[in-house]
Amino acid sequence: MPAPRTALGAAWVPFRYAWPLDRLESRFKFSANLACGRALSTLWLREPAPDALPAWLVPVPLHVDRLRQRGYNQALELARPLAKRLGVTLRRDVLIRQRPTAAQTELGALQRRRNVRGSFVAREHVAWPDHVALLDDVMTTGATLAECARVLRRAGVQRVDVWALARAPAIKA
Repeated sequence: MPAPRTALGAAWVPFRYAWPLDRLESRFKFSANLACGRALSTLWLREPAPDALPAWLVPVPLHVDRLRQRGYNQALELARPLAKRLGVTLRRDVLIRQRPTAAQTELGALQRRRNVRGSFVAREHVAWPDHVALLDDVMTTGATLAECARVLRRAGVQRVDVWALARAPAIKA
């Protein structure tokens, strides 16, 4: 069955951000519980993969300050086993978060879009494939993924799909 189409391209978001997955994801992301991350990847890999796989899988990057604080990028940790199992090239070096952004958990939809606008850049002198998938842990409004997709399209990528472990409930503007 083809993946659903979105303004961002095809989306592979197999779960709702609800109990018990939300607890595992929170422990993984905010409490450095990498075992929870491995469990989440295992659950994700049990779901049917999209029919049209991308050439590259690009995890949403953290700003260097947030990476130092957390010690790892949760999107990258989720992406590793997916890329390996699906035979997709993992590229963690081609999209850069050039400035820190506020945590989005307490922001509305419009604030989220403004928060991430201009915060990502594509690495120069990259031979981009036509089809790339962006990966993030949770998609709420899609603001982060949309901004990353905008940057990748501007760099020359024709099709940008979005993969996220879970979709959070809609929030107000």
